[in-house]
Amino acid sequence: MVVIRLSRGGAKARPFFNIVVADKRVRRDGRFIERLGFYNPLAKDGEEKLRVAQDRLNYWKGVGAQASPTVERLLKDAPVAAPAAAAA
Repeated sequence: MVVIRLSRGGAKARPFFNIVVADKRVRRDGRFIERLGFYNPLAKDGEEKLRVAQDRLNYWKGVGAQASPTVERLLKDAPVAAPAAAAA
């Protein structure tokens, strides 16, 4: 099965996560199919905390990839910038 999950990067005590599409059998920080974006939990005020390529996310969900619970929570809580920009 193909999953959308977080892959950890960064230094000790400075986590940085890539949002990736990977085979479920591959280890967390191992080989992945595609990188969809990133999540920076320690982002300062002026820095971007979460970025996701929505078109690629929709594609992968459309072909059956399932997001991990953590990725689902991040996507649900994050404000979607594209529709707000289009409305203005």
